[in-house]
Amino acid sequence: MKLLLVEDNQDIAGIIFDFFEIKGYVLDYASDGQQGYDLAKKEHFDLIILDVMLPKMDGLTVCNRLREEGIDTPILMLTARDTTEDTLLGFKQGADDYLVKPFDLDILDARINALVRRVSGKQAKTELQFEELLLDLTSNTLSRQGLRFSLNPTQFIIMKNLLLSAPKIVNKEAIAYELWGDDEPEKDVLRSHIYQLRNLVDKPFTHKYLKTIPKVGYQLIGKVD
Repeated sequence: MKLLLVEDNQDIAGIIFDFFEIKGYVLDYASDGQQGYDLAKKEHFDLIILDVMLPKMDGLTVCNRLREEGIDTPILMLTARDTTEDTLLGFKQGADDYLVKPFDLDILDARINALVRRVSGKQAKTELQFEELLLDLTSNTLSRQGLRFSLNPTQFIIMKNLLLSAPKIVNKEAIAYELWGDDEPEKDVLRSHIYQLRNLVDKPFTHKYLKTIPKVGYQLIGKVD
């Protein structure tokens, strides 16, 4: 099981890491809300452990934005505030469960397994689709008319963002930030990746899905009836 832990308290994060790694879990870590949000969008996780009080972006905002993006990964929120209002607010923003600090690690483990089983029973989303394009989030492969294309990490992130927004335009600056954060390389690098992706998924077919909007960004264009 692959988990994302978003927690700014280093001591708590260390304890959680030690406990779950011994059990064989694979964990990724973010120390602030913005980093956690970025990781949750880029990679596939079985569950996200998300603290409420975080720097840069609070946990409730992270949860809400992920749900608005169509990301339905189970989210278990951690909070030090044990009030009905706080709990209800967390669920309203899209959280699947709530655990109040301090908590027992065995209880956290049980909650995680219960959430994952529940979501598995409902066939959690592992694919994104727009017309003929089908992106497998677990294998980084894109299918079209029976053909399967293995995407490299950069191509996967680009296509995931386009599919999440399709048929709306995705700003090129937003894609660049998803790929490189504040360390964007030369401007032509993104254009080169788009070119390679277009050759992969559009060139063999009559209809061209991937469209460049000059000076703005990119979008997936559906077929005209």
